[in-house]
Amino acid sequence: MKRRVWVLVIALSATVFMLFQNGLLAQPPQGGESVRMQAPAGDPKASAAPTAEAALAPTVQVDRKSLDNGGDVIISGRALAGKPVYIEVWSEKTVRASRFDTEKDKEGKVPYVLYMTHQMPAFYKILTPRTSREDLEKIKAEGKKWSYSKALKDLGADMAYSAPARIGIDRYQATLMGSVVGSRGELLPTLDDKENKSRSMQLVKARFRSPGAVLAPVVDVGADGAFTARLSIGSGSAPGKYFVRVVAGPEAKSQPVAIENNVAFPYLYLGNAGTSLNLIGPFLLTLAISIFGVLMGAGGGFILNPLLVSFWPLPHTVVAGTVMPTVLFSQGSGILNYSKIKFISWKLGVTIGLSMVLGGFIGPKLTELITLDQYKFVFGWILVVLAGLMLWQTMPAYLANNKKEQAILKEFKKRAEEAARGKVVPQPVYENVERGRSGIIPAINKGE
Repeated sequence: MKRRVWVLVIALSATVFMLFQNGLLAQPPQGGESVRMQAPAGDPKASAAPTAEAALAPTVQVDRKSLDNGGDVIISGRALAGKPVYIEVWSEKTVRASRFDTEKDKEGKVPYVLYMTHQMPAFYKILTPRTSREDLEKIKAEGKKWSYSKALKDLGADMAYSAPARIGIDRYQATLMGSVVGSRGELLPTLDDKENKSRSMQLVKARFRSPGAVLAPVVDVGADGAFTARLSIGSGSAPGKYFVRVVAGPEAKSQPVAIENNVAFPYLYLGNAGTSLNLIGPFLLTLAISIFGVLMGAGGGFILNPLLVSFWPLPHTVVAGTVMPTVLFSQGSGILNYSKIKFISWKLGVTIGLSMVLGGFIGPKLTELITLDQYKFVFGWILVVLAGLMLWQTMPAYLANNKKEQAILKEFKKRAEEAARGKVVPQPVYENVERGRSGIIPAINKGE
């Protein structure tokens, strides 16, 4: 009996000791409530011990909880007096972002590493105090050489940077041979937290490109710590929830407040581009381009690509991929109508088509290794060269030395008219030309 009592006493004592160790029976501080700071949603790191700064976490409220295709939201609240206030805003929708590292390291070697993520927020911005406006203008003046990590440090906003720091990033060791065959390269080991945060900043710059897209000096802070700011979510932004969090110190962070952005027709959200697009403009533009594109036998893709990149905020990778299936429709109808008037050489078409199948595997991977500026530069020069070549072929001197080409065009026009009237079309005219018999050239010499 005594043994049972002692065993029970020891068991109860051990249980009480464990509860005290875990803090479940610890006395709360004066005031009767625990001051333990909770980490914001999605933040794996929580403050282990309360501090004076954490105890006075900023309060935050918004004047609107719902938007229709973007709009302005007034954010207000109160933080510790004398502290600068930063507001981090990010969307729940994510998008792909990539960066190909070709910058020389300290040893002078080029790494050729592709960094890629599919978890980049489609919208991300840090609102800074209005007093930082001049500093932000200096950052913008740096042009393409601006550094996002340096900008955060110069503006004091690095303590507010958190949402993109937690994204998962893959990295690939690219090689010349791998690029030729359309491979991203060898998948490298996972980054540690510090390196992941550093690379995420580079991906933020690669995704949003300009300082004004991710930083805005719009926060007004009073002497008593009260603050207000105007958040602008542009038309065409991603739908869904946007999270707003106020930061007034390394540990003084508010809980996120959610805002819902609703997008309806004719706007359509493009998940891989991270933006919403009014379909009416691209529809009318493509209609006009397809008419002239099919007329030239090109399908219109080489015209549509640069226009979509220039007129709408679409990544060049998404534009290149999207135009491919759209051209399929114009090409399909074009093939049907050109076959009716016997304008198709299937032998030549199938032969060069096989090389296009090979190029179709390589091209998509190569687009991941170039920037939007490089894409525009290369595409622009290709169009300039083609335009110059076609212009040269319309010159009188060129036409005078190419009677054969003129005769072929004239004969094609004649046979197209005959096909339109329902006449039977004989064998293709270019076969007669190549044989050099009873074709077009003798007819030209006879003055026909």
